[in-house]
Amino acid sequence: MEHRHLRDAFAGLPLFFAVAEERSFTKAAARLGLSQTAVSHGIRNLEARLGVRLLSRNSRSVVPTEAGERLLQQVAPQMAQIDAELRALDELRDTPTGSIRITASDHAVQTVLMGKLKRFLPQYPGIKVEISVDNALVDIAAGRFDAGVRLGESLAQDMIAVRIAPDLRFALVATKAYLARHPALEHPRDLSRHNCINIRLSTHGNLWAWEFERDGKPLSVRVDGQLTFNRATDCVEAAVAGLGLAYVPEEMADPWLRSGHLLRLLEDWCPSWPGLHLYYPSRRQPSGAMSLLIAALRLEPD
Repeated sequence: MEHRHLRDAFAGLPLFFAVAEERSFTKAAARLGLSQTAVSHGIRNLEARLGVRLLSRNSRSVVPTEAGERLLQQVAPQMAQIDAELRALDELRDTPTGSIRITASDHAVQTVLMGKLKRFLPQYPGIKVEISVDNALVDIAAGRFDAGVRLGESLAQDMIAVRIAPDLRFALVATKAYLARHPALEHPRDLSRHNCINIRLSTHGNLWAWEFERDGKPLSVRVDGQLTFNRATDCVEAAVAGLGLAYVPEEMADPWLRSGHLLRLLEDWCPSWPGLHLYYPSRRQPSGAMSLLIAALRLEPD
């Protein structure tokens, strides 16, 4: 009997919350898609079961009684949370569905996302993932993205960051043929005498300043050259073609470094940086599809 009483009470709570928030049976009925008679009947039954008056009615409006106000303040937020969790569970049924939009750098796509998605997507054929490649930090809300992937975890306070890759280093690379035709490179300042392959941050239109560090002292260098791209992938290919110096994540250049086609320069000036993180708004409850993707991407500790 206690379970039945509890179930009956829960059945009337959404009606009460709607009337208390709208201060009107008519507006509450329209919001719930019910008749005014059905709402009134449901509220009366709820008050009878609880043995307390929840609403005070007059000719102009409906207001909660002291008991009703307490119920509204204490229980309504918890009911909203329960409702959100039930919706999330519904999305996690046998065949989860949903669409996820992510903004990510080409480095993230090449080194992490593609490998993880090859295993993730076949498991969940009802989930769709759209990736927009952009090497700048994108405003997720303005771009209507569900999440972003970037280096580091220093993000806005309203963002949750989930590490999906270990720390990494950048590598300054060029071919032996290119280096044979140009001055020796002993310090980042010497880059002013070299043909450097720039990368433009498409969101803001700025050229990225190459960032170095030695003995804990950072050094930012603005470089110049004949070629500019907005993807690190293209910078690597241009360096392989002998068209200049490129400064890229070392794992993107690693196959060419191991084969000896590219040589690494100023290695003691190239610092380690926090690895790739997936970030998304803390105020937004992740969908079931998004929760599954977060779990699939999360970097597990060794």
